[in-house]
Amino acid sequence: MSRRVLSLMVGNERREIARLMERVEHECHEWGLVEDDIVNLNLILDEFVSNVIRHGYDDDLAHEVAVVVSLEGDVATIRIEDDGKPFNPLEAPPPNLDLPIEERPIGGLGIFIARALADSVEYRRERDRNVLVMTKKVAIT
Repeated sequence: MSRRVLSLMVGNERREIARLMERVEHECHEWGLVEDDIVNLNLILDEFVSNVIRHGYDDDLAHEVAVVVSLEGDVATIRIEDDGKPFNPLEAPPPNLDLPIEERPIGGLGIFIARALADSVEYRRERDRNVLVMTKKVAIT
């Protein structure tokens, strides 16, 4: 069973998300993943990398977010590493879905959905860096 790996450095600018998603989509097609799984992996990436870009930095300097997507057998792994402020998405409170939509506070729903799409999510702070690792079982055509 061979391991396939895509590694990218993404600048902390919103426009980088489109480049990331295009590369992941292309690579996942090459690996034979089914379309639903490709969409779900990109949703997870969009949510977590967008949050790093929007909320992770207190300065206007250029930063890079390391993204690694790998496939081993039928398990895709996403690793996101950044030098932003410490943030553990596993500690984010779930949104109150019982409230009417107009009464819900803004924020939190994307993390909730992305976590639900992944089979496992692990966070750690390592050498002043956030490291988020997610796995998802996928179907291969």
